Amino acid sequence: MNISEPNEEQKITPIWRQAFRPFFLFACLFAILSISAWALVQAGQLYFMPYGGVIFWHAHEMLFGFVAAIIVGFLLTAVQSWTGLRATHGKPLMVLFTLWLVGRLVMLLDLFSNQWINAVFDMSFLLLAAFFMAKLVLKVKQYRNLIFVPILLLLATANLFTHLSVMTGEINFYTQGMYATVMIITLIMTVVAGRVFPMFTANGTQTTKVDNLAWLEKTVISLTALLVLVHLTGAQHFLTSKLMVFLYIACSLAHSIRAIRWRPQVTFKTPLVWSLHLAYWFIPISFLLFALHYGGVDISASNALHGLTAGAMSSLILAMIARIALGHTGRPLAPHWCMKYAFALIVLAGSIRIISPHLQTYFSFNLNVLSAVLWALAFGIYVVIYTPILITPRPDGRPG
Repeated sequence: MNISEPNEEQKITPIWRQAFRPFFLFACLFAILSISAWALVQAGQLYFMPYGGVIFWHAHEMLFGFVAAIIVGFLLTAVQSWTGLRATHGKPLMVLFTLWLVGRLVMLLDLFSNQWINAVFDMSFLLLAAFFMAKLVLKVKQYRNLIFVPILLLLATANLFTHLSVMTGEINFYTQGMYATVMIITLIMTVVAGRVFPMFTANGTQTTKVDNLAWLEKTVISLTALLVLVHLTGAQHFLTSKLMVFLYIACSLAHSIRAIRWRPQVTFKTPLVWSLHLAYWFIPISFLLFALHYGGVDISASNALHGLTAGAMSSLILAMIARIALGHTGRPLAPHWCMKYAFALIVLAGSIRIISPHLQTYFSFNLNVLSAVLWALAFGIYVVIYTPILITPRPDGRPG
């Protein structure tokens, strides 16, 4: 389907031709700078006072500055394939990107004395992205993919809770917003993984595709969505520990069965595929850590949460954006040889972050700082390799 006039396409600067281009590139650059600043803070070498304080800023910006930008870049690229309609590009994409960038400056510099203005600038990015996506999906009545619009709106709602914590000083708003955000993003990863992992695994390894089991998919998605509901409403404060343990174990088990069925053992020779499978395994592992936490084991909720953020999200993002940037610029799905080391580094960084509280006493240096350095290095490799790909036209001359 011709979704763009060739002459009109050539007038658009390549980076504004598809949402994945600016958001993948600049979100990664922003994340490298942000995690590096956080590492310097952890090492006692840097002090600054952003909106909400440095701890709030770190947690908020890694989720709403980095991860949210990657999600939007992915969804506003995928929706073109889903609908056959030209997705957000050109001037509308520039406006959306500008909103994202202004939000980052607002959070870093605490620009406005009225905190509601700061919040509105920050939240407007997700709201406009939801509008752009809904417009295309509704136009072709493709209601199956409409699920991502309320998910984006839920992310904006969770973001509002984090801002309310700054405005009111109520810490429960902060934990409610942050934990809900992590669970919402985990739900997005769950839905997307179910759609693409079997196909990517089959195509990448030249093996037979494993069909998803309908009952298992519904169970995994429903249990993960239930965790979103629990944390968005703050119900974890009222439910019994036994019930929370049961919920997290059930969710971990369902995700594990799903991951095993996808046959990770056939992917070892294909970096673009084994990186996806390794990333996904952080989800059931993190849910198991949550179950142990609620069961009274000496594992903090923050530690389990970082299994989802530093582990699952970071690893899956790097694996997905490495693949998407090649596929959507008309290049073979054969990443630069350095990328397999980037995939390994990001998995190592996430793993260290999970175990660091329990091993720190055996090391003279800060393990969290080491994790941050490895994390920044992994995404630094991506930026170096993929910048020329993201800022230049497709070699086949097609739109996008």
